[in-house]
Amino acid sequence: MTVAGDFGTIGLVGAGAYGAALALAAARARRKVVLWARDAETVAAIERTREAPRLPGVALPEAVTATTSLAALATTDALVVTVPTQSLREVCEALAVILPSGLPVVSAAKGIEQSTGLFTTQVIAQACPGARPAILSGPSFAVDIGQGLPTAVTLAATDPDLARALAEALSSPAFRIYHSADPRGVEIGGAAKNVLAIAAGITIGLGYGESARAALVARGFSELRRFGEAHGAQGETLMGLSGLGDVVLSCASPQSRNFAFGLALGQGRNVADAAGGKLAEGAFTASILASMARERGIEMPIAEAVAGIIAGASGVREAVTGLLARPLRAEL
Repeated sequence: MTVAGDFGTIGLVGAGAYGAALALAAARARRKVVLWARDAETVAAIERTREAPRLPGVALPEAVTATTSLAALATTDALVVTVPTQSLREVCEALAVILPSGLPVVSAAKGIEQSTGLFTTQVIAQACPGARPAILSGPSFAVDIGQGLPTAVTLAATDPDLARALAEALSSPAFRIYHSADPRGVEIGGAAKNVLAIAAGITIGLGYGESARAALVARGFSELRRFGEAHGAQGETLMGLSGLGDVVLSCASPQSRNFAFGLALGQGRNVADAAGGKLAEGAFTASILASMARERGIEMPIAEAVAGIIAGASGVREAVTGLLARPLRAEL
């Protein structure tokens, strides 16, 4: 059985804000950390200032070592991969060449691969066949984790002992990780909530007010639940931190990149400009989420509306008008 003590050194793949925050969280859990960044400038900046460029004002302890060498990750006891979902396969294929078989590889991305419709643990399993996939998700902003503010998330794997051991190894007093044996439910919550956050941002950007946002979030969560149940997710997972918890956070705060993206769309900016140079995972997830729902006959009008806006098939006000014109029926 794997125990928390086995994970003395954690590899963090990706030195963006969230990767740096998780590296710091692992260090606070008394783990040594190897933080991989793609570019040498980021590594040099970390070594010079002990701060990650994407997470300024938060000091990284000496337990965190930055590197551009993927080979340096081969000696770690587990990996947490924070690269965006659409880049995950490429990174995992590169890792597969150097990683020992049986190494836990935890995805911290929230999305669905556009080209295949696969969830992130499935991408890891395909691209890095020797890995033991897991998923980390839940209501968390990098800045909150970095500042040591109380945060709770979920770590899931099909092997419950692995999930428990990883959760114990990475938890600290302010960063609480609950474990689960339902990775699909955790992945669906993280992917679908990003699309709902875009819709919530659009609602506020249009000036429709808090009552409209509350209604949209409630109906959107019903869509998430239907999609999750059709894909075998457990109801408890969807109602937990990685489902409802993340929906609440992402649909309520402009700190959420997806909410901020939707807000800009609602205020009249076009799709190309709305992201403001920042990644909004939901913009890539919306189309594949809606497509997967249609294939199974799952009704997801809010996801469809967001996908149509991003694809340029409908304008923001046109899409919202279409949602408001839907027939009244019993609430399900």
